Amino acid sequence: MAIVKIRLYGDPVLRKVSEPVTEIDDEIRDLFDGLIDTVEDAGGVGLAAPQIGVSKRVIVVVDIDEEGRRSPFLLVNPEIVSACGEQAVEEGCLSIPEIYAKVRRPQSLVVKGLDQEGREVDIEASGLSARAFAHEIDHLDGILFVDRIGMVKRSLIKRKLNEIKKQAKEMLKSLQ
Repeated sequence: MAIVKIRLYGDPVLRKVSEPVTEIDDEIRDLFDGLIDTVEDAGGVGLAAPQIGVSKRVIVVVDIDEEGRRSPFLLVNPEIVSACGEQAVEEGCLSIPEIYAKVRRPQSLVVKGLDQEGREVDIEASGLSARAFAHEIDHLDGILFVDRIGMVKRSLIKRKLNEIKKQAKEMLKSLQ
């Protein structure tokens, strides 16, 4: 699949609830490749399948160690099974470029799902990783980080959001 265009705010696929994956086949393996290549090219810490136009419950979260090495981790049909604590940190999104806002997320959480081989896994995450998992799982449910900010902040960024919507419409035309 290689690097894929990231869908922008205003694209209807970002508001759909994604379909569960029932089988890890060649189509899903291609999706894995597209997600990894695209998030690495963009330098992001996470990406969900809807962000590249595929309404499937698949995400990639990039773990970054102390030396700055990046390790992408794919998760199929992820769900948060427990969460504790709270962090309110400025967040952004590859689908909403150049907009950042403080979002409340769990400080730590446990996520379960399937790895890329189809094995059940439980992942404990905290800090940036917990925020990334929560953010990407929101994408699978059609929720964007701007839905989780206050009305005042949202009104301050409304013009920028409308500009991104226009870009999304142009992108959709070019994809047809």
